Amino acid sequence: MGFIARTKRPCALQMKVLIMSLNLPFPIERYFDSEKSDQTEALSECFAADATVIDEARTHKGLEAIKAWRADTKSKFDYRVLPQDVKEEDGRTIVAARVEGNFPGSPVVLNHVFRISEGRIASLEIRP
Repeated sequence: MGFIARTKRPCALQMKVLIMSLNLPFPIERYFDSEKSDQTEALSECFAADATVIDEARTHKGLEAIKAWRADTKSKFDYRVLPQDVKEEDGRTIVAARVEGNFPGSPVVLNHVFRISEGRIASLEIRP
């Protein structure tokens, strides 16, 4: 966490080192890597076909809906997601991440609550 506090805008290499230092499961690491791109195809590598994402009180069910959610968000806002901390709790992986960009309330720290099943993200809930 001190790494983020000292560096206001980490470069891509610093971000990769930070993500790796958090020791995230592969699909979660891949999810945060995919945030750096406008391409949604990388989401196929980390989400299960029937996965669910809950963000801003809206539920997106299935890989195609999740890709559409990401594309829509990327088209509306220019933002960065900076993972800061990770913990395991009740079978979930919770990643606290600073999200900064051109959206109301920026920057904000959001919890990304993941459930992994069979090596893929089965569910993700993004909440304060």
